[in-house]
Amino acid sequence: MNKRLFLKSAVLGIGAFPLASFLPILEEAKKTVLPSPLQKGDLVGLISPSAATSERIQFDFAKESLEALGLQVRLGENLKNRRGHLAGTDEERAKDFNTMFSDPDIKAIICIRGGSGAARILEKIDYKAVKKNPKPLLGYSDITALHCAIFSQTGLITFHGPNGTGSWNSFNVGQFERMFYDQELMQFENEQVKGDDLIVKQNRIQVLRPGKAKGRILGGNLTVLTSISGTPYYPDFKDAILFIEDISEDPYKIDRMMSTLKLNGTLGKIKGFIFGQCTDCTPGGGYGSLTLDDILDDYILPLNIPAYKGAMIGHVGKQFVVPHGAEIEMDAASGTFKMTHQTFKS
Repeated sequence: MNKRLFLKSAVLGIGAFPLASFLPILEEAKKTVLPSPLQKGDLVGLISPSAATSERIQFDFAKESLEALGLQVRLGENLKNRRGHLAGTDEERAKDFNTMFSDPDIKAIICIRGGSGAARILEKIDYKAVKKNPKPLLGYSDITALHCAIFSQTGLITFHGPNGTGSWNSFNVGQFERMFYDQELMQFENEQVKGDDLIVKQNRIQVLRPGKAKGRILGGNLTVLTSISGTPYYPDFKDAILFIEDISEDPYKIDRMMSTLKLNGTLGKIKGFIFGQCTDCTPGGGYGSLTLDDILDDYILPLNIPAYKGAMIGHVGKQFVVPHGAEIEMDAASGTFKMTHQTFKS
């Protein structure tokens, strides 16, 4: 058989996904796409690609916070919609996302909250428009689905950090300004406050295995990350630094999800591992339980790679703005990581 015809036939026969879903993967973003820089006074779009916002005042809080950061704000057309627990239909939420990315006047997109539902719109995103109009996207938790899909399909660096309705304390504001306005090659190191105690206990780092590693930092919320495993929107973690976080998950569920990362090959590919905060993940009732420490020991220590736990990433009041997809260098012994390349177009 003609080689060209054979290859065409082989591709057409791939699984149940349509060919259009696989083409981006076959050309997967080996080249990083940098977003355009953000400046004070710029117009940003506020959207809700996941869950609905329950209290009307939260819309005011998000808009006023972004304005206090020196930005102008345009609300998504469907921002305040609701369908069940979702912020409108899949079509409405995808429309706001695509409209904001296609509009040259919008310089960045801020997600108002996470929750659940972002994965439902991944097939409806216009990835060509995203790549043609690269701009910062900020959010975390369920927004992990968007970070992963955008990177896997376009190579664009996005930003895992506070949502619009999140806490805009001085630490988070400082992270935002240093990342976006100053375009600093940031080093991420936990803020530790001793308080009224003999020793520092808050934001303590636990070293799983010391060492340094370089690579793209990829990941996000563990539950959301594992939920898109096996789809065209799951990133390639070859030589990456994996970071994960979660909230309100019993350790047995964390164990199940870490098992998924092992079985799907992710853990075998990575060069470094950073665990953020697992808020309210203590063992519950029942006949015994593995602890989070047990689980990380089981899955991470055998990898023999630099790894640490406790980074200020996740469902916590003060959190890093992590450039998802950017090149970093981590030092597990000191519990730090730093950007090694500029994150924005010059």
